[in-house]
Amino acid sequence: MQQISRILMKLFQRARLEKPGQVDPRAAEFTLSLLIAMYDRSGTGYIKTRSAAAALISLSGDTLLAKYRALFQFYAVPDGKEILITRSALRSLLTDLNQIPAIVGEGCTLSCVEIAIHDCFHGVLNAAIVEEKFLSWLRSEPTVLLWLPTCYRLSATEMVSHQARCR
Repeated sequence: MQQISRILMKLFQRARLEKPGQVDPRAAEFTLSLLIAMYDRSGTGYIKTRSAAAALISLSGDTLLAKYRALFQFYAVPDGKEILITRSALRSLLTDLNQIPAIVGEGCTLSCVEIAIHDCFHGVLNAAIVEEKFLSWLRSEPTVLLWLPTCYRLSATEMVSHQARCR
């Protein structure tokens, strides 16, 4: 938890320098509290770094494709010349990401995760998939992660301004 706290402090300190006045001085504290609520419900004082990274990637302001690629890189394993994601790694990823909507009472069940894994690996004979197959599956907007592109679209529309007047 202390390691994640230090990383968050550095991250938000850098963000404050890049965007003065736009980052709350307590952002690191608030983010750590959110991560604790999502990933340390039993109060062990321990959060997996990979789980915290998945949440930060998902909640970042980056593009969906960049988020998807980063998530693949965090959960995939090297296999010779290729980097692959296994069913087990995908289960971990989806379980970690499911904690984000669960914090507001919108998470899905474990069977949702298993159905998503089955869908992702549909027609795949190997024990793992390459990044392009993973990205293709994510672009189909699986139900278990539908909140992610929805949140992205909502945040993207915040920057849109129209010059029309309403009466």
